[in-house]
Amino acid sequence: MQLIRLGVLAFLAAACWNRPVSAEPAGWEALPSILAAIELPAFPDREFSIVDHGAVSGGNTDCKPAIDAAIAACAQAGGGKVVAPAGEWRVDGPIHLRSNVNLHVARGATLKFSADPQHYLPAVFTRFEGTELLNYSPLVYALDQENIALTGEGTLDGQAGPGAWWPWKGKWGGEVDHGWRQGDPDQTAAVKRLGELADAGTPPAERLFGEGDRLRPSFVQPYRCRRVLIEGVTIINAPMWILNPVLCESATIRGVTVNSHGPNNDGCNPESCRGVLIESCTFDTGDDCIAIKSGRNADGRRLNRPSENIVVRNCTMRDGHGGVTLGSEMSGGIRNVFVEECEMSSPRLERAIRLKSNSLRGGFLENLFVRNIRVGEVSDAVIHVDLRYFGETGEYPPVVRNLHLDQITSQKSMRPLFLLGTAESPIQNVVISNSKFAKAAKPSVLEHVESLRLENVTQPE
Repeated sequence: MQLIRLGVLAFLAAACWNRPVSAEPAGWEALPSILAAIELPAFPDREFSIVDHGAVSGGNTDCKPAIDAAIAACAQAGGGKVVAPAGEWRVDGPIHLRSNVNLHVARGATLKFSADPQHYLPAVFTRFEGTELLNYSPLVYALDQENIALTGEGTLDGQAGPGAWWPWKGKWGGEVDHGWRQGDPDQTAAVKRLGELADAGTPPAERLFGEGDRLRPSFVQPYRCRRVLIEGVTIINAPMWILNPVLCESATIRGVTVNSHGPNNDGCNPESCRGVLIESCTFDTGDDCIAIKSGRNADGRRLNRPSENIVVRNCTMRDGHGGVTLGSEMSGGIRNVFVEECEMSSPRLERAIRLKSNSLRGGFLENLFVRNIRVGEVSDAVIHVDLRYFGETGEYPPVVRNLHLDQITSQKSMRPLFLLGTAESPIQNVVISNSKFAKAAKPSVLEHVESLRLENVTQPE
């Protein structure tokens, strides 16, 4: 393994142009057309208050029946806005959105979701960590709908914590296990069984999980939906992944605040989606702030649906494992990702830009464009690519190529770069320009990196 300072890195990189790479996309000039193709939903000018359908604020009355009734009335009328006004609204179970419905959580309103897993049965068609199955319903869910939204300046509280949902993860690492204790039951056996079913080609409709399996649901999950908007809301205390569009086309996530520090509490995970805009959001999470994915192992390869044409801009990342991450469930591939004008900083933010896979998960990560990223402090490397993630090995060497990073400024980090490829899958065609990595405690790490170019890159002490 090479441990090197950026001052000599450019010299070593000059000898790396020895393997052809794929044709590159147009680059930043393609961004306007990608943004223009992301369609916003539109709704008739009608309002349906949950109060008019029987909701009572204060936390003593289950308002799920009233919310369901308001959504049904709105959909039947041809669409509009379902309004939860200011107040605390107890919700004993999931909210299922329908086409042409905008669920609007007004300023001063809080939807407090039950933390009783029984309230999220019967099982629905969903994904757990990139594998399709029938499992607990996500707290806010839509399947095969179009023109849907979750908006407002209110709060959605999943009420997850050390006493609910989080302990199902089991051993998380370090001294923080979020309520789990040695000997407690956890998700391990169910995760293994789900992987075996997927590897065996068992149809997803026959992969039935739920009570006793301890596989936590995502918080907000539109599944196979078109024209999705999530805007303005604050989301706290999630069971697991927080904003998780799956197999969607044209999804916009704007002005959302995510604050949840449980295990696998990724802030926003688009999976196998085409055309996603994430902008002006704040992420303070227990895992990756944004993690772009496309299915895990055999299941990701079965669907063969990449995540593509993803734009992240003007976001703030605080605590988390990575600011913008690609992988690790990426067996369907990821391409054409644009990240710009973001601020990332926290002693508990591990990395700014992170790519992760291995030869068991495989897939491709290509055409990543990053510019104007301001990093105050990260505890690990600013730019981190790991193709030996978790030490798992298989027969599907991942492909990582065409990474272009410009105007990255970092004030403090463990390392500027950590780029770890393999002999079978070297990292190809990386260009870093006009960037400064200050106060890095250790040298960069490079192993199996081909076609690396540095242009006007400095590392002040």
